[in-house]
Amino acid sequence: MPDGGERLMGREIKRVPLDFDAPIGEVWTGYVMPDDLRGEQCGTCDGGGYSQAAKHLHKMWYGNAPFRPEDNGSTPLTPETPAVRAFAERNVTRSPDYYGQGEHVIRREARRLADYWNSAWSHHVNEADVAALVEAGRLYDLTHTWTRENGWQPIDPPVMPTPEQVNQWNIASMGHDAINASVVVRARCERDGVDVLCSACGGEGIRWRNDQHKAAHEAWERTEPPSGDGWQLWETVSEGSPKSPVFATADELASWMSDPERGRDWVPGDVAAKFIADGWAPTLVGSSGDLMSGVEFVGTRGGDA
Repeated sequence: MPDGGERLMGREIKRVPLDFDAPIGEVWTGYVMPDDLRGEQCGTCDGGGYSQAAKHLHKMWYGNAPFRPEDNGSTPLTPETPAVRAFAERNVTRSPDYYGQGEHVIRREARRLADYWNSAWSHHVNEADVAALVEAGRLYDLTHTWTRENGWQPIDPPVMPTPEQVNQWNIASMGHDAINASVVVRARCERDGVDVLCSACGGEGIRWRNDQHKAAHEAWERTEPPSGDGWQLWETVSEGSPKSPVFATADELASWMSDPERGRDWVPGDVAAKFIADGWAPTLVGSSGDLMSGVEFVGTRGGDA
């Protein structure tokens, strides 16, 4: 059974007062932060935390703002670029029913890819961008080697990938992620001498009424339901809510769980009793290639099986 600090999806048994009357199927109010304690999304940065300059650069990275490879010292891709051509051939070969077949189909797909990738900074990094990524440890595929025995080890002597190598690597592996985007955008802002973070929210993406409001938000903690002599089934797939009435004994809860009216949630009485004794089960468990409910798994094989 997970300890109190873990939030795992499944079913659990709670001991609550016999007169506990929290609505079944509704998230327990103690698990939900009051709306009054929540901050509002910053309207200046739309919750992203970036300054306007950084926000524009971030859009350029993904091709959502005008971008020209030449402006970043890069050569535009063409349908004949080897990496583009190879990617197009792979797409067409894998899905001929979708793309069609023949040289003209491959060239059409290569043109589409070239035009698409030419619109995004992420496919046209320059030397300064590469230096920022290397410094942040984001290009291990190009600066390190990996073995099962030693893991990642830096290439000796150290290497600095060229922009062309990084751009080809990104096409071949779709290697850049959101972290790389952030690294490059921040480095570009620093080189241009502009703010990275939104001045209105300090980069949090959230606006607070005052310091006290923020402090109250940060101080809020989940509150467990009161403890008592009753037995109740709960789910933890959401924040957490009751799934059954409160029963005076574990046997009564087991009888309720084994009532045919439970439909697909029904389990045999002995299975329910074992689950209740254990106190927790995951939602689903894969066993011998099949999926079964966690309650059934715990009740028939034990939580450590």
